[in-house]
Amino acid sequence: MADARHPYPPDVSFDGGDLDCGNGLLLLIRQHIDPLRSGQLLEIRSQHASVEEDLPSWCRLTGNELVSLHHDGGQRSFLVSKGEFVPPAENSRAVPVGDTPVPVAATGDGKAGKGRKRHKPRMAVTQPVVSPTLPERLPEPAAAPAIEPLSVMGVGSWPRPKWLLRALHEHLQGRIDDTEFTEYADDAVRLAVQHQVTAGVDVVTDGEQRRDNYSSFVGGLLENCQLIPITDLLPYVDDPQQFERELHALDVPAGEVRHPAVFGPLGRGRSLATHEAEFVRTLTDTPVKVSLPGPYLLTRTMWMECVSDRAYDGRAELARDIVRILREEAHHLLAAGVSLVQFDEPVLTEVVHGHVGQGGRTFMCGALGERQETGTELAFARDLLQEVVADLPPERLALHVCRGNWTGDETKALAGDYRPLLGLLGDVPVGTAVLELCTSRAGEVETLADLPADRRIGVGLINQKNPRVESVEEVEQRAQRAINVFGTERVLFNTDCGFATFADNPIVTADAAAAKLSVLTRVRDTLRRARGEG
Repeated sequence: MADARHPYPPDVSFDGGDLDCGNGLLLLIRQHIDPLRSGQLLEIRSQHASVEEDLPSWCRLTGNELVSLHHDGGQRSFLVSKGEFVPPAENSRAVPVGDTPVPVAATGDGKAGKGRKRHKPRMAVTQPVVSPTLPERLPEPAAAPAIEPLSVMGVGSWPRPKWLLRALHEHLQGRIDDTEFTEYADDAVRLAVQHQVTAGVDVVTDGEQRRDNYSSFVGGLLENCQLIPITDLLPYVDDPQQFERELHALDVPAGEVRHPAVFGPLGRGRSLATHEAEFVRTLTDTPVKVSLPGPYLLTRTMWMECVSDRAYDGRAELARDIVRILREEAHHLLAAGVSLVQFDEPVLTEVVHGHVGQGGRTFMCGALGERQETGTELAFARDLLQEVVADLPPERLALHVCRGNWTGDETKALAGDYRPLLGLLGDVPVGTAVLELCTSRAGEVETLADLPADRRIGVGLINQKNPRVESVEEVEQRAQRAINVFGTERVLFNTDCGFATFADNPIVTADAAAAKLSVLTRVRDTLRRARGEG
């Protein structure tokens, strides 16, 4: 039955006190609404007047529905449906006279921030801040299978089955526990690995099946970090309407892509990816590669004024903890027998080729943080990468760079060759550069001829954005061109990027992905036979 505030009873209620949307209220809303089923109702009580203006925009952007609003002096009560609300027939009667909720249409025009200056206080604490786990003594690398010249490998991600996507969202929203999700994920990894093995690849990945996307997944594993949808960042930008327009124009799946929010000193309380590698190694003797988001990418992603600055004085301080955490994880992965640990830094191309938009903020595979001028950013990125990989065996480390992989629309992604990045690629001591080179947006492979002779090049020979399966002949021509530049011993074969950077936004189907890898292995076999192998 209805209560005195709303025409329908809420399933869950909480009091946000005097927090506004830009000062932590949305994090509380996310914690309470995620576990609800579609159509269930959340009551939000608030004393802050701006919430009445901002909440309708948040509801519209996130696909939730503001059902009603009730005033009681300075206290406001909002009734929000998770997703579209369908009124139950038994609750369709009128509410008592004198307690009629304010119609949603009367709460303003739904344009957050219009006509007023948005203040940016520090984020309030919305959950306990834990003491970061102290770094343990780092293990030494263990032996691992070598990766031979002309080996075929994917970049990282693989399309997730629909049943895994449902489980992934249920897990992110707290409706199934770790044990149940692991059962689903293990089955999905088995399928992803089997696809790759059947295609004949030389190096397998687990397809990043346990991850919501290629980078922000760490936000759900690190201590003092919380994953929130990009749509929840609306109150933290200067112009919310412009932010909405930019997300729409860039074809960003903002409702599904989650962003890490830092609310205390970061700690690696558990494995980020070592558990992934250990499971894959039970399935196959094929060499294993594991991708990790790079330190520059994570710093750009996690550093947001008014969110992370309650825990850190600046992004350089945040970066120190990120570097420490990634070093710890890399040590554990190498000790687990991983043949290649790959750091993903696609945002480097945004630094040299991207357009700085509203407030210095752009979207590039989920990195929304502001940046400084190009030279400063490249030096910062180089220093972070050098710190992460210092004293680790270069032959078992890789750096991946591309130009964006959140949409199949090539016109939405960046264009520009690798010349502005040659200095960084040469300075970072990793044995392999895994590069996007098939698409014309990446320029010519000859641009990379001056890279140090000790660098292997993972040459992108397949455009993973295009569902058309390339012919063996055209891929062989690209491969031979790379061999002419670098020599056979330095060349590895890969796709331009992963097949499903964001879990909810696979670029092609699993069948198409497998067919594309099969073309690569046929080209490999042809070229190895030409060398007198096999």
